Amino acid sequence: MPSIDIPIDTLILPGLNGSPEGHWQRHWARDNPESRVVEQFDWACPDRQSWLQQVEQQVEMVGNDVWLVGHSLGCVLAAHFAQSRLASRIRGALLVAPCDLDTTETMHPCIIRFGAMPQARLPFPSLVVGSLNDPYMPVDCLRQTARAWGSDLVDIGDAGHINVASGFGRWTAGYDFLELLKARAGRSIFPVKQDGRLFTAAVANLGLALN
Repeated sequence: MPSIDIPIDTLILPGLNGSPEGHWQRHWARDNPESRVVEQFDWACPDRQSWLQQVEQQVEMVGNDVWLVGHSLGCVLAAHFAQSRLASRIRGALLVAPCDLDTTETMHPCIIRFGAMPQARLPFPSLVVGSLNDPYMPVDCLRQTARAWGSDLVDIGDAGHINVASGFGRWTAGYDFLELLKARAGRSIFPVKQDGRLFTAAVANLGLALN
């Protein structure tokens, strides 16, 4: 737990079953004392309203505007939080490997109570980082979702679900993506390719893998 003397400016939102030990989100919380994981009472049977209440409580406890860093179902949670009375307190959201709810519910039947996939444009800046072979989100759905949310989009190639199983433990490039989002929020929108993917000199200089 971060020291109370260090202000929290980033809330980390894991997905289904939480982010286990070794997941980049857990490394992130340890590496960055200004970050905090939003823990849920029931990671195995996600309930949208219960999960949203936990995020709202954390935002209220922190007291200042915050960044969100979501993975998988945590990205969908962030998109639903856009309708919260506290949405204006979100400075921006880094959304890594968002899951498609229909696909996820097919893979994990009868345990996810999250309603329909959110389609509304997010009221805060957002950057979606996705994979070309994510079993939880087909590429065409990834691009459609990023477009609906008004998010900038980066794909990092064949990276699976960007989790421990696909080789993403301490993923320091994620920190660079958050810095990129912060730069976007503070200045102008990134230029994008015609297919909606992000590519800028800033990204290239960071050495991040783009396709």
